[in-house]
Amino acid sequence: MGVCLPQKEIHFVEMSEEEFAEECISLVKKAEEKGIILRILGALAVYVHTMDDERCREIHKLRFGGGTPAFTDLDLIAYSKQYSQVKKFFEEEGFIPDRMVNVLFGKKRLIYYHPQGKYHIDIFFDKLEFSHDVPFGSKPGEGRLDLSSPAITPTDIVLEKLQIHEINRKDLVDLVVLFMSHELSDKEGRKLINAKYIAKLLADDWGFWYDAKVNLEKLEKFTESLKQEGVLTEQEANAVAEKARALAKALEEEPKTKKWKKRAKKGTSKKWYREVEELVR
Repeated sequence: MGVCLPQKEIHFVEMSEEEFAEECISLVKKAEEKGIILRILGALAVYVHTMDDERCREIHKLRFGGGTPAFTDLDLIAYSKQYSQVKKFFEEEGFIPDRMVNVLFGKKRLIYYHPQGKYHIDIFFDKLEFSHDVPFGSKPGEGRLDLSSPAITPTDIVLEKLQIHEINRKDLVDLVVLFMSHELSDKEGRKLINAKYIAKLLADDWGFWYDAKVNLEKLEKFTESLKQEGVLTEQEANAVAEKARALAKALEEEPKTKKWKKRAKKGTSKKWYREVEELVR
């Protein structure tokens, strides 16, 4: 990400999961009424896409371990063409800007704090730039943020998780929940993960492709461990593992670009990911 600040302890959202989700969805809708496109990222996006599935809710609560809140903040993404409108919207809503961070990151990222300190908002523009890039486009009507509301598509959530070089429990739980409740496809949809889009995007980026393959293997092993712990039934674990293998196969079989092939020759002898330090607010 470039500029990073010292880390601090995790600060969880000071609201119930239901209240937090309702408030965040309301914010996205209010922005949309003003012509501003905001979409929810991360764990809350998983929650939004599985709100109607009680079993998924049960599993998702285990992201940080039993009894711990599921969410630490609200992550949003917007189009850079609407950067000024986004800033104006949150300031008019009474959110407090982190002026130092907002200056440091320019037009790539903004951070705002809830007026009563209940949570903070991290807003990204056009793409996520962590271990690897996840692109969304820069202009309303022409990008991937137009495909789903109030959260990004299930497809893009999978990409958001697979790009993590050192994936951890909470992100693996997010993938388990998504794979439990969504089917692999070659198109977008409310309950679909577009494996073809993922495979095609990664066929031009060997580093991302490599980490995604590793993470899908980790997901399969993690699923087995959840089955052994009694968290998942054998049927649930098998379904998730099968989808992880199917997506890995799609990544393997998709024709690769010249750029991918050139980078593949160097393999892991050259660093293939960005170092990412968590910017804690």
